[in-house]
Amino acid sequence: MNQQESLSISSHQLSSSLNTAQKFSLTFIVIGIIIQLLYCIGSIDIQPSIILATGFGFIIFGSILYSHYQYKGKTRGIKNDKVWFNSLTNRGVWAWALGIFLTVFYVLLYWFPQYLGHSDNGNNSGLIKLFDPLSHLLKGKPTSQWFVYGVLYTLIILLLGVKFIYKYRHNRYQCIRTLSIIFFQTMIAFLLPEILISLNLPFNDFKNIWPLNYSFFYSWHIDEMLQNGSFGIFILIWGILSILVFTPILTYYFGKRWYCSWVCGCGGLAETAGDPFRQLSDKSIQSWKIERWMIYSILVFVIVMTIMTLYTRFSGKAEFLIFNSYQLSRWYGFFIGAAFSGVIGVGFYPLMGSRVWCRFGCPMAAILGLIQRKKSKFRITTNGGQCISCGNCSTYCEMGIDVKSYAQKGQDIVRASCVGCGICSAVCPRGVLRLENGQLDIRERGIRSSC
Repeated sequence: MNQQESLSISSHQLSSSLNTAQKFSLTFIVIGIIIQLLYCIGSIDIQPSIILATGFGFIIFGSILYSHYQYKGKTRGIKNDKVWFNSLTNRGVWAWALGIFLTVFYVLLYWFPQYLGHSDNGNNSGLIKLFDPLSHLLKGKPTSQWFVYGVLYTLIILLLGVKFIYKYRHNRYQCIRTLSIIFFQTMIAFLLPEILISLNLPFNDFKNIWPLNYSFFYSWHIDEMLQNGSFGIFILIWGILSILVFTPILTYYFGKRWYCSWVCGCGGLAETAGDPFRQLSDKSIQSWKIERWMIYSILVFVIVMTIMTLYTRFSGKAEFLIFNSYQLSRWYGFFIGAAFSGVIGVGFYPLMGSRVWCRFGCPMAAILGLIQRKKSKFRITTNGGQCISCGNCSTYCEMGIDVKSYAQKGQDIVRASCVGCGICSAVCPRGVLRLENGQLDIRERGIRSSC
């Protein structure tokens, strides 16, 4: 007689949500992490280059394999997949644990790197020493905490970018956009600056534009550029043209998405590592009001600080200023540049969504948003007759925009905060939303409805 399948709720016959290949992949990832942890605490006395290569090899192989098998058997298209019932993606225990871990890590990285093994004399230990071989290979110098951060930042965008492409493989726009993010972070933000340092040339991330790069017009930076001949002059000219020429032109034609969703490292991390948390963004009107007040206040602060810095440099009359520009820059660097953009901006992914910094603090996003709303061809068009009010678009908008309310009215979406990531369009089951670059007069109804 055939044995009947158990009907018990707690039956041991219930299958796991992970298949065999995923379990195998996770084993590789965990082994890679454990190898590096054992080295960091001093339990393994092997060359750090071997540990780094072995540990990262296991993690990279396991991550790519896991991403492949996670989406291999699924049909194309985005599904909710119990996102509101998952502890990690709905502010549960795992979300809080991850948020605390990320916050503590950023605090140590910014203000207490010695606890990660950093030494001012180059005699690193622990986690920092682990990256010494790679640092010597790229620039011939011992590792700093910022080099470690850059490697981890780039690796996370690369691996989770691959996962993102697997997940959104049905959408060509998302695949190309993610490849762009990976390229700019790996080549322009990480490798190129390290190569410049190895050649004794000024460090520069060519995609980091003022006012996001708030120190660009500081006296020490201007002096450093002027002291490095034609290359330094080139960097100064590039930086000035980037904000005065390239930014307005590109934003006029493509909206702020050309930077926030295709180039920016902060946006790149939000789109890849932050993708599981995009639904946590607050869509309330109150949140929108706070967002506008905060982001434009920070932009004004940066502009005033920059004007004071330039005035001090060229006039030499700092004593007539109520606040010293150097003190202002230190306050801004601590509260905004570090605490907000780093500690809160990334550490709070699992609690407040993936674009906390981009929504409430980034001065570059503020400038791009003003141009996009007032003088840009970019808009998201809607077809209200096809909308079934499923709410996917609003749920997955990481910028806190209630996209569904526009779609139901058939209104174009022209919001200063929209980064043009296109996820609202990707998750729409009816093709209601389209990202377009149209004529300015066509956008007027969208602007009137978005004021």
